[in-house]
Amino acid sequence: MSKTIVGVTDDTPVEEIATIMTTHKIKRVPVMRGKKLAGIVSRSDIVGAKGKQVKDIMSKTIVGVTDDTPVEEIATIMTTHKIKRVPVMRGEKLVGIVSRSDIVGAVASGKHIALHTPIYDL
Repeated sequence: MSKTIVGVTDDTPVEEIATIMTTHKIKRVPVMRGKKLAGIVSRSDIVGAKGKQVKDIMSKTIVGVTDDTPVEEIATIMTTHKIKRVPVMRGEKLVGIVSRSDIVGAVASGKHIALHTPIYDL
């Protein structure tokens, strides 16, 4: 699970999100409202969105898991929804993000994936 989460707020300018994605080499960014996950913005969301507000272009339907969801179930969710990363929630609070590479790495090493990683200030 990602130990550092790069996120934005719903008032972050679209141009700044594009810079964040390029700098961190990521394709999706969680949109936070305080400590709560409000949505997710992808690269395809920001194409042609110059001048728009993040809250108008972000995906508000979030496929997520809890911090006690079994790894096998997370893998099934990723496959079913054709996604590469899943937000890990504890209640309404985002506590991490699990990627396909996290799961593959855990399977390859035979180790358990720790889902209890605190979120860092965004």
